Amino acid sequence: MPRNNPDQDLLDLMAYAEETLAGEEHDVTVVDSQDDVEEEYPEIPDELPILPLRGLVVYPQTAIPLTVGQPRSIKLVDDIVSGNRLIGLVTSKDPDMETPGPEDVYKVGTLASIHRLFRAPDGTVRLLVQGIARIEIDEYLSLDPYLRAKVHAIPEIIEDSLEVEALVRNVVDLFTRLAELVPSIPSELISTALNVDDPLQLVYAVGTYVRIDLNEAQILLELESTEAKLRHLMSVLSKELEVLELGRKIQTEAQTEMEKVQRDYYLREQLKAIQRELGEGDEQTVEIEEFRRKIAEAKMPEEAEKEAVRELDRLSKLPIAAAEYGVIRTYLDWLTTLPWSQRTEDNLDIAHGRMVLDEDHYGLKDIKERILEYLAVRKLRAERAAEMAETGEGDAPSTDYIRRERQGAILCFVGPPGVGKTSLGASIARAMGRKFIRMSLGGVRDEAEIRGFRRTYIGAMPGRIIQTIRRAETHNPVIMLDEIDKLGRDFRGDPSSALLEVLDPEQNNEFRDHYLDVPFDLSEVLFITTANELEPIPDPLRDRMEIIKLSGYTEQEKVAIAVQYLVPRQIRENGLRLSEVEFTRDAVQLIVRDYTREAGVRTLEREIGRVARKIVTKIAEGITEKVTVDAATARELLGKPRYGYHTEIEDRTDQAGVATGLAWTPVGGDVLFVEATRMNGSKGFQFTGQLGDVMQESARIALSLVRSRAKQLGVEPDFYEKSDIHMHVPAGAVPKDGPSAGVTMTVALASLLTGRPTRSNIAMTGEVTLQGQVLPVGGIKDKILAAHRLGIDTIILPKKNENDLDELPDDVRGEMKFILVDRVDDALRAALVSVDSADDKIVAKPKPKARVKSKPKANVNAQADGHEGEERLH
Repeated sequence: MPRNNPDQDLLDLMAYAEETLAGEEHDVTVVDSQDDVEEEYPEIPDELPILPLRGLVVYPQTAIPLTVGQPRSIKLVDDIVSGNRLIGLVTSKDPDMETPGPEDVYKVGTLASIHRLFRAPDGTVRLLVQGIARIEIDEYLSLDPYLRAKVHAIPEIIEDSLEVEALVRNVVDLFTRLAELVPSIPSELISTALNVDDPLQLVYAVGTYVRIDLNEAQILLELESTEAKLRHLMSVLSKELEVLELGRKIQTEAQTEMEKVQRDYYLREQLKAIQRELGEGDEQTVEIEEFRRKIAEAKMPEEAEKEAVRELDRLSKLPIAAAEYGVIRTYLDWLTTLPWSQRTEDNLDIAHGRMVLDEDHYGLKDIKERILEYLAVRKLRAERAAEMAETGEGDAPSTDYIRRERQGAILCFVGPPGVGKTSLGASIARAMGRKFIRMSLGGVRDEAEIRGFRRTYIGAMPGRIIQTIRRAETHNPVIMLDEIDKLGRDFRGDPSSALLEVLDPEQNNEFRDHYLDVPFDLSEVLFITTANELEPIPDPLRDRMEIIKLSGYTEQEKVAIAVQYLVPRQIRENGLRLSEVEFTRDAVQLIVRDYTREAGVRTLEREIGRVARKIVTKIAEGITEKVTVDAATARELLGKPRYGYHTEIEDRTDQAGVATGLAWTPVGGDVLFVEATRMNGSKGFQFTGQLGDVMQESARIALSLVRSRAKQLGVEPDFYEKSDIHMHVPAGAVPKDGPSAGVTMTVALASLLTGRPTRSNIAMTGEVTLQGQVLPVGGIKDKILAAHRLGIDTIILPKKNENDLDELPDDVRGEMKFILVDRVDDALRAALVSVDSADDKIVAKPKPKARVKSKPKANVNAQADGHEGEERLH
């Protein structure tokens, strides 16, 4: 079978044909007209040998060289060269098929005559064939040793019209433009094709010279009329011309860009030569000298300066166009712009620091005292530095080569949202006279965010710590790492592990960012981190920080904060004047009690903003000029109360089987209710409310305790034999867990079985054992503050938590009573309404002052995440 590469230019094959036939007696000619075809038209034999072609269509009136290599095809050529030399040429539908059969070739082909035969040394036969006429195969008569078929000629239809003439001119124009874009087409071939007068011959000549898809070439052969052939050829030429012009455009653009680069390079070299003649430095030399000056002025440590000089030497040897030039330049820019020696002088005036902290924040005594202690230590060390150096103490060289003197501090503020943790950082920086930079860590999952990317990566840059230092332009700023408890971790690394070096006073004097790869001193930075809860923070990281806990605000503190800070800010933000609106303390207290229930003050500020916006609307409409917001006005503007102050507890505990408990959450303390009911059955006990395993165990312990004390409580000893008990802890959609609800569950069951309601003014917390002991729990301060917000005035606490009352605010201690118990029987006596006083169940007790002691323990025994809709009691 003849082989031909469809991507190979057919014109090269034509050139080969001309060279092959040069000087031979057989001439390759282009038929002048259809009449000549009919005159020279040979008689078609009954059985015509069929030669399948691969990737090639041969047209009538054209000569084309072929290469035959398959044995059956060579056999075919050998048989016909001694006869009339007529052969049928049909195209294979699949160019990759080695031996196509009758069903694998098109039915329409070309009758051709072999003009020239040449046997090559590699065993192939090279032919030059002349297309004579179109034929169509009627049937195949033989398949071996090669294909033979009965065929008939297909006459050509040639129209003579103005439309055909117009189409001919278009085809000639398109072919001329296309030939200009294909340098390999010889000009003589173009002239020969364009000088053909016959439209049909023009179609076949152009179809042979240009690259056409195999299917399109077969369609061109099969079309009946010359006009249809011209139209089809014009469409093919237009598409090919568009592709070639686009390729030429792309090539021109690429060449233009290359010429521009070469031109720039040439001009730069000329500019360098001119600058050398004038005694001036070129652009690169000026930039390198500028870097050299910056390195000298930066006062880097020895290792960093050595690395900077080494990279600068490399830069000076590279051409500006080199890819690495920009990488080194960016690295040097980072090194020379870092504040290696720049620092802010601390304002060590203790009185000024106290004044600033009190101006910006209400309360927060522990944090303010810690900052003032820090300032006092820095002040005393600065004042006594000379004296200590003379006596060999303090700042004199130490003989301890392992433990160095630490300069900075690393504090961690832990507390519920809205209590002022983040704003405290800016206030501390203002008190000390330092720059303040805040960096949020919430959702950070990539370790490279902290330590940077190595310079081997494209687009590498330092981590956020170094970026923050650069923005601060001093190496001793106050840096707040916000939401450190919300760091993530995945396959890219663990950012909390990268922070171990940053937040370690023993190591951060030589912090190495992956990008810089030289040590940078972070020891004078005051790091302040914030978190809502400690549990998500890994223990090694937690151990490096000084933990300071912020509890929720009391009602009195919230009112004071609103009056001093929130109300003035909302007046300013809503475009009001101080003379146009006035909030009374009663109004603010009403908003705190009936419209908010939070540890912080964010919701409180939003509610005050609602009131301010409604006042703005009235003033804008001309309804009023000044509004005094008292309690009645606030209720009118805000609508129905969202929460009930103490009324909710009265409504929930006015029947037996309900007890009020206390919980700790990451957003502050909270109050929860434990409900129990009894029905006919036999030893059934179930609990609902999404209770965790530990809380379920507490429920079982509470039931066992009540059963063991049935006689003391006046309950039938066999009550469990004929009863089912169901315990529920609302809200049912919030998961809960932890042991601190043990006392509450025991009281709820005892209340159910004795029919004695619990006192509405009492809440309780504590873990119970099977022996009836009440064990201590954590989060006492937050729990008590939550009870105080709801109007509860009596708290039952484990006796071992007595020391945890010391840090309660004075106003809370004066308004609440604390019952300390070490046995569950004491809790039952205090919580349940007495049998002979039916009216005693909702009577609130007086509010005597109580002893107050100690600080909440670090371990958390009860927690509930009201903010995220999830409660976890540990």
